[in-house]
Amino acid sequence: MIVDLSTYRDGTRSAADDLPSALATARGSEDGFLWLSLEDPTAEELGRAAADLPLHHLAVEDALAGHQRPKVEHYGDTVFAVLKVLSYFDATSTVETGELMLFVGDRFVVTVRRGGTGPVDDVGDLVQHDPRRRHRGPRGVLHAVMERVVREYTRIDGELERDVDEVEEQVFSPDRSSDAERIYSLKREVLEVRRAAAPLVAPLQALVAGGRGGSGEVPDDGPGAGGSPGEGPGHPVLDEQSRFVLRDVLDNLTRTVEHVESYDRLLTDILNAHLAQVSVRQNDDMRKISAWAAIAAVPTLVAGVYGMNFQHMPELSWRYGYPACVLAMVGICVGLYRTFKRSGWL
Repeated sequence: MIVDLSTYRDGTRSAADDLPSALATARGSEDGFLWLSLEDPTAEELGRAAADLPLHHLAVEDALAGHQRPKVEHYGDTVFAVLKVLSYFDATSTVETGELMLFVGDRFVVTVRRGGTGPVDDVGDLVQHDPRRRHRGPRGVLHAVMERVVREYTRIDGELERDVDEVEEQVFSPDRSSDAERIYSLKREVLEVRRAAAPLVAPLQALVAGGRGGSGEVPDDGPGAGGSPGEGPGHPVLDEQSRFVLRDVLDNLTRTVEHVESYDRLLTDILNAHLAQVSVRQNDDMRKISAWAAIAAVPTLVAGVYGMNFQHMPELSWRYGYPACVLAMVGICVGLYRTFKRSGWL
């Protein structure tokens, strides 16, 4: 589905009706470019875009298939980037993952959305009202999208940190209200963030260093492949300024990945500590049960002996036999109770 087709020209955003005329309009201005936004596109919709724009067929296949690993690839003078967009829900402390794919080339940007992409929905307005990003054209859009995606990673990093601290406090608190299910659920959310953020570090490092991205240069298959024959490393998609502004994005991303990895290790330790506490509590319960069972066994044994109805038993002919028997049972039980109490079993 086509969500939006717009041209940015001379600092003004204008809606467009069809892709060829929008591309012609964008190329009529020095800083003009078009932006085509698609959501869960069909093969026909993406094929029409590939017919008018230099979109490599391999990248188009990835965009149609979805569920790609975060990456940045170069096809001639076109960048194809796959980003995982995360959303955090406070009510349930869960992370939802969406997918955003970008084709960035000369005078055009194509975005393909799959799943939730809320954090980057306002990037178009940001580019329109920021002269520096607007002047840089598609490069500015790529930077704005990556910045928003990584900024959301950083925000979720803070939320996860609070959740992990809360779980850690509950595990070691006197009431011990935490359970293994919540710890494991939080560990899964941390893993979701790690899968989205960690694979993006290497491609960003390559871009900042002046390379061709995390997956390198993909050779063109000819004029009909969607690439740009004759153009190669001498025509980089990202200029020096673009690589410079991406350094801050890379720093934030690297810091977030380091934090998330530490949360994963910490949650593993918390889960082990919780299971150890459960085992200790079970041992304490078993000791208490065993102690009370030993105390209860004494009167049971004595009463069982005197309940066998023998005719000749010394205490039966002694007038104080019954009180003495009861006192003996009580005394033994009290002695056992004090012994178990001193040993920590009760």
